[in-house]
Amino acid sequence: MNHCLLEVVVLEAPQVRYTQDNQTPVAEMAVELDGLRPDDPPGQLKVVGWGNLAQDLQNRVQVGQRLMIEGRLRMSTVSRADGTKEKRAEFTLARLHPLTAQASTAAPSAVPSMAAAMAQDAPVRTIPRPAAAAPRPVTPAPRPAAAEPPPPTWNTSPLVPDLADDDDEIPF
Repeated sequence: MNHCLLEVVVLEAPQVRYTQDNQTPVAEMAVELDGLRPDDPPGQLKVVGWGNLAQDLQNRVQVGQRLMIEGRLRMSTVSRADGTKEKRAEFTLARLHPLTAQASTAAPSAVPSMAAAMAQDAPVRTIPRPAAAAPRPVTPAPRPAAAEPPPPTWNTSPLVPDLADDDDEIPF
């Protein structure tokens, strides 16, 4: 199954175009996501929203805004100016969750959806990126001084019975 949930920062404002056949709106924008490790550079990704999501992107999303995006990831082939082809990751948007000051401290299930923010006509706010905290060493909690269990006992008897008196018989 191909389903992704990513926290991103908007790099470019969404640009809306329309399909030729039925004039469906399509919005495209560039976003940045953090690397997996602290020393990894941030990655860039093209996000595509169709239909009502395209119009939501155009009306509600601003450059520098932090979003939680939900959808599918796919690879697309792009022709370069020199004639070579390049593969790029493209994210097809299914749901959009703006990160607000209230939602950043709430549980992930309590993050409001874009539709809920629009229903309340709440303004979409941009939140500055938090500074990375230095990792703290983890110290194990002290164990209570309870009686330790006895050491395990081992059965040292042979797996094959000793047939010293019957040398011609094989036990298996």
